[in-house]
Amino acid sequence: MEQRAEAVIVVGVDGSPHSVAALRWAARLAPAYGAHITAVGAWENPPEYVGFVHFKDDNFDELARKRVERAVQEAFGDDVPAGLSTVVEFGHPSKVLMRHSEDAAVLVVGRRGHGGFKGLLMGSVSSACVAHAPCPVLVLPEPAVGVGKSGAAGQAADGEQEG
Repeated sequence: MEQRAEAVIVVGVDGSPHSVAALRWAARLAPAYGAHITAVGAWENPPEYVGFVHFKDDNFDELARKRVERAVQEAFGDDVPAGLSTVVEFGHPSKVLMRHSEDAAVLVVGRRGHGGFKGLLMGSVSSACVAHAPCPVLVLPEPAVGVGKSGAAGQAADGEQEG
């Protein structure tokens, strides 16, 4: 009998409130999929570096790694889900997410990240994921006010389910 690899839920993380909410949703979905979570961050050289040689001491990789670690801490505190792993790679975020979601059960992203076009309904990375991901994609709306570390989205203040 062929043994199947454990399922994975890939989460796009850029440190924004949307990506923190995406981590919390992934933790809620993981038991249903029997999956572990991979938090994926990506970085590119800033626009002013285009045409210049990348210098090792610019530490963009380390800054991106710290941003992912802070988002995981903000999402879960000391209750990080078992098996959660983090990956940070150089590349355009949508391309990095596509690569990591090739065998994923689901890809979870926030509607918007830290991009500069705030008037858009969806950011460029989440739009690209919806259009091109090789797996189902869950795009989260604005983080709900009052959603805590438990990820209790959908709960009204008086305990009733929102519709």
